[in-house]
Amino acid sequence: MKRAGQKVVAGTEALGTSQTSKKQKTSLYGSGFGESDLCTSMDWGSLPHHVILRVFQFLTLVDRARASSVCRRWNEVFHIPDLWRRFEFELSQPATSYLKSTHPDLIQQIIKRHADHLQYVSFKVDSSTESAEAACDILSQLVNCSIKTLGLISTAKPSFMNVSKAHFASALTVVFVNSKSLSSIKIDDTPLDDPSLKVLVANNSDTLKLLKMSSCPHVSPAGILCVADQCHGLKELALNYYILSDELLLALSSEKHVDLEHLRIDVVSENPGQVQFHTIKKQSWDALVKHSPKVNIVMYFFLYEDEFDAFFREETPVTHLYFGRAVSKAMLGRIGMNCPRLIELVVCANGLQPLDDELIQIAERCKNLTAMGLGECEVTCRGFIEFVKMCGGRLTQLSIMEEVLIPDSDYSLDRLHLEVSKHLGRMWFPDMMPTW
Repeated sequence: MKRAGQKVVAGTEALGTSQTSKKQKTSLYGSGFGESDLCTSMDWGSLPHHVILRVFQFLTLVDRARASSVCRRWNEVFHIPDLWRRFEFELSQPATSYLKSTHPDLIQQIIKRHADHLQYVSFKVDSSTESAEAACDILSQLVNCSIKTLGLISTAKPSFMNVSKAHFASALTVVFVNSKSLSSIKIDDTPLDDPSLKVLVANNSDTLKLLKMSSCPHVSPAGILCVADQCHGLKELALNYYILSDELLLALSSEKHVDLEHLRIDVVSENPGQVQFHTIKKQSWDALVKHSPKVNIVMYFFLYEDEFDAFFREETPVTHLYFGRAVSKAMLGRIGMNCPRLIELVVCANGLQPLDDELIQIAERCKNLTAMGLGECEVTCRGFIEFVKMCGGRLTQLSIMEEVLIPDSDYSLDRLHLEVSKHLGRMWFPDMMPTW
């Protein structure tokens, strides 16, 4: 009996030893610590600054603010300048927008403690005038800033246009005067004016590289010419066609100016028949391309068919063309004749006459064409196949709505996609919805 009892005791001890061993094994092959051990051994407040900073960079602003209340050390990291180089102010009214507005207390903290750290700043506002005015109020307080990139973005209708010109210009002037290192400015759909541009040029002419200012009705050709004359490092420019002039293109082509990389031109008419568009001379275009041979010239057209008379009657070095409203067969024929540098063409709408001849001419003359988009127009399957054959494998983007293609006696839609795929060297199908 003794032996039996001893065996039982021994078995119990062995069982205890086995359970201990399992716990140790779990610890070894798991985290290395039990949960309670991890919490007691890790002092989160003693993490190096650079580790906490790295963690903060992955957090949203709200989570970062919450994390800053963990301890004094984390709060110190929260205010490290590197975290405040880039900031987007979101300003909205709860009744009119889905945007979550930046908290007013945080805005004041940024102005007080981090204005001189801000370098890449954008203001995203909803359609309300109050939000645009709030953005101007913040801009007017950035007196110690050193901003390099500034963007003013209206997420709906251009609410900055509802702000008084004097208020807007005054706020923007604060940034233009104090930054002195602005390299990129995006201020579309704003009441920017010529005096504001002169202040910009006087303080940032050596650093400005990108200026986007489409739909700024208070800017005149003289105002933008001042920018072109003084900002010799300008590489990208976006503006409305009414500001474009022969003098501007010649200024951008002068020897002291760097090569322009991108020129975007918006050609817009809201009142059909009431705008007379001027013509840019071929010599002016030639001067720009001679000085900047790799420049991309992008033109967005929102015109009615009878408003195109001033365009593409002579050779024009445009590279990207987008037609957002109807464009006539005659206009597309001119493009085939006079746009040899064309890389991309998008036609969103046209009449009900097939565009076979126009597309074939574009394929023949535009040897750099690599992207095409067609919607709400008509092309026969035979004509489309001929166009694709002539362009060959250089078409990297081909977005055609299915209803554009008209079956004929030679090709059905089923056969067409196989034939097009063969000439492109990849599988291709018409789009139900265009990708552009």
